Formats: sequence, C-alpha cells, structure tokens
Amino acid sequence: MELSVHSSEYFMRQALQEAEKAYRKGEIPVGAVVVCRNKIIARAYNQTETLNDVTAHSEMIALTAASNYIGAKYLPECAMYVTLEPCVMCAGALFWAQIGKLVYGTDDILRGYSRTGSNILHPKTVVEKGVLKDECKSLLDGFFKNLRE
Repeated sequence: MELSVHSSEYFMRQALQEAEKAYRKGEIPVGAVVVCRNKIIARAYNQTETLNDVTAHSEMIALTAASNYIGAKYLPECAMYVTLEPCVMCAGALFWAQIGKLVYGTDDILRGYSRTGSNILHPKTVVEKGVLKDECKSLLDGFFKNLRE
C-alpha cells in the first residue's frame, strides 16, 4: 500500500520514527510531530530522563517547537500526531494551544487524558485515534518488556 504524503498514516509514521529515537536513548518511546498546512513544523520524542524533567514529554516539546516556528502560541490550524494518547498534562497544553486536530496511535490505559471521564481538550479540537495502533503499541510493549527483563 502506498501512503499519501498527507495521510494520517504518513504523519504517524513520522511520529513513530521519533518514538524510535526515544527507545534507542532509553526513554519511554513516545514521539510526536506537529503538522501545519501539510508540512511538518515540529518533531519531538520523550526526553524526561535525558533532561531530568518530568514535563519533557514529546507533546510538550513539539508544542514549544511549533509555537516558535509559527511565532504564535495558538495552533488552531495545526495537527499533532502522537504515538500514545496524551496524559492530562499534555492534553491541557493542547487545550491552551488550541490545537486544531489531535491524532494518536494507541490508548494509554493508565494515564491517558480520556481516563478523567471528561474531555479536557479544546472544544474545537478534532480527535482521531487508533492510527497505526498496533505499531505504536508494539513499540511501547517491547520497551517495557525489555525493561522488566
């Protein structure tokens, strides 16, 4: 199957590449890209261990990079593609950034924002979930399996 350059699968594969960078550095393998007008304007992966910073999630780093690229704090014309459902902290940041679209791969059954029982994203944010779910989940499962061994 050939991927369109502008498909959710294409951009999620880019986020997966970021997650693989995190994996190789011993970080929880979560990656994110921010897309605006079909162009990737920010890329990031988890760096909480590297930076010794609990807020250094891929989503937070990507939001900062995207805002700097655009020169604005609001990103209503942008989409974030992230391999794992954002936590409450990241969902809150996405709310404040007024991200136009959130696309994520696999659910975070322990810490995902949807576990709060309420939608904490901006009311105008469109959500698409389950894109490349199996690949995203497999990378995370493999990381935690190796950690336990």
